[in-house]
Amino acid sequence: MTELPCPNLKNLTHAQKDELILFLWEQNQQLMRRVAQLEQEVTQLKEQLSKNSRNSSKPPSSDGYGKPQPKSQRKKSGRSSGGQRGHKGQTLKQVEHPDQTEDHEVTHCSHCAADLSTHDSSEYEARQVFDLPEIQLQVTEHRAQIKRCPHCEGRTKAAFPIGVTQAVQYGQRIQAMSTYLSHYQLLPYQRLQELFQDLFNVSLSQGTLMRQLAKGHEHLEGFECSLKEQLKASDVVHFDESGLRVKTRLHWLHVASTDQLTYYHIDPKRGETAMQSMGILPDYRGYAVHDHWKSYYRFDCFHVLCNSHHLRELTFAEEQHQQRWAEKLRLCLLDAKEEVEQAKEKGRSALPKRRVTYFDRRYSRLLREGLGELPTVPIDPTKKRGRTKQHKAKNLHDRLRQHKKEVLAFLYDFTLPFDNNLAERDVRMIKVKQKISGCFRSERGAVMFCRIRSYISTAKKQQINVFQA
Repeated sequence: MTELPCPNLKNLTHAQKDELILFLWEQNQQLMRRVAQLEQEVTQLKEQLSKNSRNSSKPPSSDGYGKPQPKSQRKKSGRSSGGQRGHKGQTLKQVEHPDQTEDHEVTHCSHCAADLSTHDSSEYEARQVFDLPEIQLQVTEHRAQIKRCPHCEGRTKAAFPIGVTQAVQYGQRIQAMSTYLSHYQLLPYQRLQELFQDLFNVSLSQGTLMRQLAKGHEHLEGFECSLKEQLKASDVVHFDESGLRVKTRLHWLHVASTDQLTYYHIDPKRGETAMQSMGILPDYRGYAVHDHWKSYYRFDCFHVLCNSHHLRELTFAEEQHQQRWAEKLRLCLLDAKEEVEQAKEKGRSALPKRRVTYFDRRYSRLLREGLGELPTVPIDPTKKRGRTKQHKAKNLHDRLRQHKKEVLAFLYDFTLPFDNNLAERDVRMIKVKQKISGCFRSERGAVMFCRIRSYISTAKKQQINVFQA
């Protein structure tokens, strides 16, 4: 900025002095507005830098090397780490009927070196080794007989087993293994090829792997339709969404899940259009657990909000903006959660009415007391239209006040969860897939992965062996 020389005031007339005053006043106003704008930007940048996985929705992987000190929201149980009293452990035990037995003979006495090769043993000590058999590819040739009828001279051929359609093809176990390793253990195609070559001496091309996965995707079409219907009929369903790269472009992975079912849907959109395309929420009338994404409220169902998100946001308001009401409300939610969990452990289906009233009133009282602490955002005089911008702490306060029923749903009804961790756990492994492979190279590949992974996750939740499934 060019510096202007200071004028000689003695040589200026009154009119010139007045003009100079007005010019400096206007310049001062511009500088004040600029300083306020810069201060706001600095505050926002500081807030971004201070956010981590403990006080926001950022994943732990984004913390980098400067990970925050652990500060769990859980209260200490007082119990030592590891297995607790009464816990049934598991260890390797000998089996009654081993697959094969190897006898090791005694030929000489270890004391006097006498020959014992012709003597029978009086007893033995057994040790068992559990190991994998040598893996060899097994080729089965199917021969369909062809016979000529002596009466009509017609030729009749026997039917091949279902699935045997080619002169040379891979069997179901290889197809199941490639699907399991690709979509459950999340191996990229190249590493999957190397594994088959090293362990089974089988050379699979990437085209063959793709065809096998496409076959699994087609077979699961009926499963997907049934899965959606079961989710629509469920009393409580968890919903979540997370960004996913497809052909280097941002798409959104949507998940709907219960403790027994999981459904994944990939879509270029995140909001209502994608949820309509997913085909569950438009017909759902139960309780939808989510993280307050506004698009969910456009569907006619009951809503339950994730309190894990609230705890992190309250922690941020407490640490970065010194909001004492946030700390008190966070402790209120944790106390209510602990009391509900203790009641469930004792086999109760609800808290006593007086305890529900206590937490309900305590929650409202803390929000009222916090009104005086809420910070304000300086008004931008240049902005002529739109809503006045509010501080993030004020937005959080408004949400907790306006959606009190959805926040405390776990307190009123024990069948409703405290958080949305179930859906977040279901999303987590898909994010791991993205970290390993970078992104999906085609939308078809992403859609195939979602359907097969829905089947795998559902089988896992129902205690079904994934490979057998």
